[in-house]
Amino acid sequence: MNEFVSIAPSVKLGKDVRLSKFINLYGCEIGDETKIGAFVEIQKNSSVGKRCKISSHTFVCEGVEIQDNVFIGHGVTFINDSYPRATTASGELQTEADWKVAWVRMPSWAPAA
Repeated sequence: MNEFVSIAPSVKLGKDVRLSKFINLYGCEIGDETKIGAFVEIQKNSSVGKRCKISSHTFVCEGVEIQDNVFIGHGVTFINDSYPRATTASGELQTEADWKVAWVRMPSWAPAA
């Protein structure tokens, strides 16, 4: 890789994956022949299937499953919290322990974003 690509050791990359510059991948799985555009972040506990195209400026958060042959357009941002908030009821800043991941699945037959 190069200085403009950040790929954690925990990432599982399939065969013939194409990676652009300025990407951040950690704790995720990327399927064979998938293309990841520039300025993309894919977080832990998420997956991208085979032969997908993830366009530039896309954010794939924890809990997102993108199945095979899916196109994700430019600037798409997934969310994984049905009721997002920064603090707990007592006013303390939330931590991972304070929320539950809302899982998101983009099936192969989904329309383009």
